[in-house]
Amino acid sequence: MKRLTTLSRLLVLLPALVAVMFSAQQEVRADEAMEKLVQARQGYYKLVSHNAGVLFGMAKGDIEYSAELAATHANNLLALSKMDTGALWAAGTSKEEMPGKTRALKKIWDTYPEVAEKSKVWKAAVADMAAVAGTGVDAIRAKVGALGGGCKACHDNFRAETF
Repeated sequence: MKRLTTLSRLLVLLPALVAVMFSAQQEVRADEAMEKLVQARQGYYKLVSHNAGVLFGMAKGDIEYSAELAATHANNLLALSKMDTGALWAAGTSKEEMPGKTRALKKIWDTYPEVAEKSKVWKAAVADMAAVAGTGVDAIRAKVGALGGGCKACHDNFRAETF
């Protein structure tokens, strides 16, 4: 009889145990999904940095100017600027919530209209650069300040220096 009582108790507790295990598994999957989202966001900005870096290098004279190469990198930036990256900015993916994974500050989500305005300025600078990048190094030099300023506006206000 005592054995039956113990078995009955275990059978009653089994659904609760399964629910707890399922919940923990779902939480791990959600954390992994958020990490992948942050990695995708960082990948996007690595592409931005690479393409802008070539243009900055040409403007400084560190990279020999090539009309074809300049136009390619500027047009890559233009394509990137037209991507809808909204899904990469899910709430809960800031440095404060995911320390060691991202440098994005929580105030991005708290002051969203300000971020959107800075994004418009960056996108306009990218479009201006793409329009002239293949026409000469002086044209790049004339536009590179606005392009760099567009990047810096978000970096200064919405990105931590360290992870």
